[in-house]
Amino acid sequence: TSITSGKIQVNGVHLHYQQTGEGSHAVLLLPGMLGSGQTDFGPQLKSMNKQLFTVVAWDPRGYGKSIPPSRDFPPDFFERDAKDAVDLMQALKFKKFSLLGWSDGGITALVAAAKYPNLIHKLVVWGANASVTQEDVRIYNGIRDVSKWSEKVRKPLEELYGHKYFAETCEAWVDGISRFAENSDGNICQQLLPDIKCPTFIIHGEKDPLVPQAHAEYIHKHIKGSR
Repeated sequence: TSITSGKIQVNGVHLHYQQTGEGSHAVLLLPGMLGSGQTDFGPQLKSMNKQLFTVVAWDPRGYGKSIPPSRDFPPDFFERDAKDAVDLMQALKFKKFSLLGWSDGGITALVAAAKYPNLIHKLVVWGANASVTQEDVRIYNGIRDVSKWSEKVRKPLEELYGHKYFAETCEAWVDGISRFAENSDGNICQQLLPDIKCPTFIIHGEKDPLVPQAHAEYIHKHIKGSR
């Protein structure tokens, strides 16, 4: 089936999304830092089982085609994204849905599953972290300058945003995410993990250059019954 795209007003902003499939199991795909539904989930939109699933991929505010507004990183940006994501799915008339979140999208999915337990069916996260350590801050600062990124990763985002917006938003992200390291235990959403009641599957890449594996182990330990 074809992939449709649209914009819908949610919480005072116009959020862009893509949708495909006609299955009874609705799934929202949540992209990572600077990502959009298309850049991060092109293969899933194309190939996920369209009989089993109705697949929605969204661009969080300030990312992809959900501009304006420009992206910013207030202290509660993960909570804001979680509310936007859930409200988007409700605006699209899904009563209950699953979340598949990568990187920042994984953190957003963790927050959403904890805060809106009645709406979330199942949860899959990969490359996610519930806290920020000083070591993480060091890693983040290593990607601050986008001109040092590999062309493979840099090019699609430069095409999406233009160099200036891409470079400035990446720097703003590094500053925004690093601020969590000042919290007690570097907390982003550690206290919310025990509130997650839905079946949860945690995936982690052994060679993930941005998120050390200890983060995945922490999430697994603190979400009861997760795999």
